[in-house]
Amino acid sequence: MKLNNILYSLILSVLLVPMSCNKWLDVMPDNRAEVDTAEKISKLLISAYPSISYILVSDYSSDNVDDFGKNNPNNSRLLEQIYTWNEVTESDNEDPSRVWQGCYSAIANANQALAAIEELGNTEELQASRGEALICRAYAHFILVNMFCKAYNPKTADTDLGIPYMEKPETELNPKYERGTVAKVYELMKKDIEEGLPLVNDASYRIPKYHFNEKAAYTFASRFYLFYGDWDEAIRCANIALGTSPAELLRDYGYLSSLPKDEDVVPEQYASTNLKCNFLVQTSVSQLGVIFGPFYSYKRFTQGSYLMQTELLNCAPWGSVTPTAGNLTYGMMYKLEPYIYTAANLDFTMLPRTPYQLQFLDPVAQTGYPQTTYVALSAEEALLNRAEAYVMQDKYTEALADINMWTANTLNPSRATVNLSAESIKSWADSYDYYEPLKPTPKKRLNPILEEIPEGSQKEAFIQALLYMRRIEFLQYGMRFFDVKRYGIEIYRRTLSTKFSVVSVDDKLTVNDERRALQIPKDVVTAGLTPNPR
Repeated sequence: MKLNNILYSLILSVLLVPMSCNKWLDVMPDNRAEVDTAEKISKLLISAYPSISYILVSDYSSDNVDDFGKNNPNNSRLLEQIYTWNEVTESDNEDPSRVWQGCYSAIANANQALAAIEELGNTEELQASRGEALICRAYAHFILVNMFCKAYNPKTADTDLGIPYMEKPETELNPKYERGTVAKVYELMKKDIEEGLPLVNDASYRIPKYHFNEKAAYTFASRFYLFYGDWDEAIRCANIALGTSPAELLRDYGYLSSLPKDEDVVPEQYASTNLKCNFLVQTSVSQLGVIFGPFYSYKRFTQGSYLMQTELLNCAPWGSVTPTAGNLTYGMMYKLEPYIYTAANLDFTMLPRTPYQLQFLDPVAQTGYPQTTYVALSAEEALLNRAEAYVMQDKYTEALADINMWTANTLNPSRATVNLSAESIKSWADSYDYYEPLKPTPKKRLNPILEEIPEGSQKEAFIQALLYMRRIEFLQYGMRFFDVKRYGIEIYRRTLSTKFSVVSVDDKLTVNDERRALQIPKDVVTAGLTPNPR
């Protein structure tokens, strides 16, 4: 492990250029090069994907992180503010205001492309670009509404505060916006998705994995419909993404585990466009490769052994492994084992998923800015989305087939039970009490928004198992916070010692806590947009 703190002062001085959170309002949007050919539209759409990742804010807002105490020197004020659900005043490339700005910048480019397509006659030649622009627009709004608003609830969505849904390029300086409602945002996303999906054409891309190719677009659609509560459409879209042989699309853990157990090589390959499972791959100016990588830096708030042993990796429906003295073995059940680090002021479990990459500005001086590559949409997500939608329709046989496809691909069969049954899933769920911060378990009480799930039922057991699988699949990838919100899961903030025990319970995010909707950027509030209540 690279047991050193990285000196980021020079790097951050490059990154942290002052930028208004509502920069997308500050300059006349049509003050740009004319987009008057199909080729120019295609090039513009490269910028219709958010350049800033939501992963850091989302993962650190969830229950995937513990606090290892004020005396831990590997601290970050930004992470502390995110972790404690406080207003974020620290400025960084991955703070909530940059997520907001990055998404609206992507939306502005998608809208400019759509306007150019209309001006050029909306010809057949331009339909693939039109499809990509519509899906890009829906995707960026999806990130915004799920970060800065309450989860979609059909009973309250007509009154819950939404975010401005931008459908055309701005042509006036400093326009005034209304937030609208969550219901309206979902209605408009649905419209864009349904118009865009039939137009997506993989043949229009030079490297399809960097764009909304067909598999990526339909996987995103399956996510949207899952969050929206349209189970039939979630299943239909996942079916199209997965095709007739979904097992052949899943991650090749045999290949990844055959690589040298190197903290740089494996993450690079995990997020490679060469892997069939990676449907959409994105790059971002980001320190995720450090925060989730083999460094002391930023490890006051992190994923430690206690969390892994009591809620993650080692308390699964497929069994557990007893850690031996001085040897933490809880990752042994997985084909791709995590990297476990313990030392003074360090207790961290690394999943080799987010590479640390340096974009050099001066190769001689070795200065530049950090970035990472991550998998935004995958075959595994399509499979788990479909399984969850099956459960919501009480189709347990179909759901179990998808669950076992995932376990067979992910787990080491010599150390874990890869073939689960409805009975074994129910037995696993029944074996645990509901989570308490001083008595943690993987089973957390559900307060679902879209459909009632009776406690102790077969449906609850399957959902608990799927939420567990999703938590592992998306650990250090940000999706857990969305699941916490849509299932009304209450989560806590704890301070741990280096001996893997809880020192104190510091806060609780209740089911109706207003902090579940992150506060919109202060500059945007100052410009007149209604803030989230606190």
